Amino acid sequence: MDFGFIIKKTITFFVEPLGFVLTLFAIGIYFLYVGKNRYAKISLSISFISLILFSYPPLSNTLVKNLEDRYEKYDYKHNIKYIHVLGGGHTTDETQPTSSKLSDASTKRVLEGIMIYKNTPNSKLIFTGYEGKTNISTAQMNANLAIALGVEEKDIIINGAPKDTQEEAEFSKTLVGKDKFVLVTSATHMPRSMMLFKKLGMNPVAAPTYFKKSDIYSYVPNTVSFENSRMAIHEYFGILWAKLRA
Repeated sequence: MDFGFIIKKTITFFVEPLGFVLTLFAIGIYFLYVGKNRYAKISLSISFISLILFSYPPLSNTLVKNLEDRYEKYDYKHNIKYIHVLGGGHTTDETQPTSSKLSDASTKRVLEGIMIYKNTPNSKLIFTGYEGKTNISTAQMNANLAIALGVEEKDIIINGAPKDTQEEAEFSKTLVGKDKFVLVTSATHMPRSMMLFKKLGMNPVAAPTYFKKSDIYSYVPNTVSFENSRMAIHEYFGILWAKLRA
C-alpha cells in the first residue's frame, strides 16, 4: 500500500474527534501517573470538554451544514451520459444480504446513482472504490446492488483500484475527459470531491446525497452528533490536505 496513503490515514485519525479526545486523555493519564497533576488536569479537562462539544448537536449540525449547503440536490432534467458514483465502504459478511453489505453512505450513493440513471436515457454508471481489508472492491459491491435493482451490466463501468477520491478522479478523467458528468457522493464529501475533480480540469455536476444536517435537533450531547462531527472534521482535513498538495 502507498506509504503516503498510510501516513494520511494515520494523521487523520489523530485530528478527528475520537483520536483527538483519546490522545488528550492518554496524555492526561500519563501526567497523572508521573505526578504532574496540573498538566493532568489540563489535558483531562480539554479531553472531556472536547468530547462534550463534538457530541453537542448544534455544533455538530453547524459543522456538517457548512459543507452540505454548498451544493443543491441534482436536477433530474439534466441529460448527462456518465454518472460517477464514488465508493463509500462495505463488508463481505455472507450472513447478510447485499443491501446490508454496503455502508449507509454507499447505499445512498448507489440509490441516487440509479435514480439518475433511470431518468437519463443511454447513460452509464461508473463505480469506483478499492477492497480495503476485504477480498472484493467497493466498486464491485456497489455494482452488485445496482444490478440487483435492475441496472443492466452493459451500462456499468467498474474500477476497484482507486484507494481515495484523488485516484477516483484520475480514473474518471480517462473516461469523460473535459465533458460534463454527474458526480454522486455524500453531501459532506461533495465540496472536497468537486475541488479534486475540477483541479484535474474536469466538469462535474454535483449530485449530493446522504445528508446529515437537520433542522430539528436536541441540545443533549449524543453519539450521532459525535459521528457527524467526525465526518465533518474528516472532510475539512481532507480539503486542507488537498490544498497543501496543490
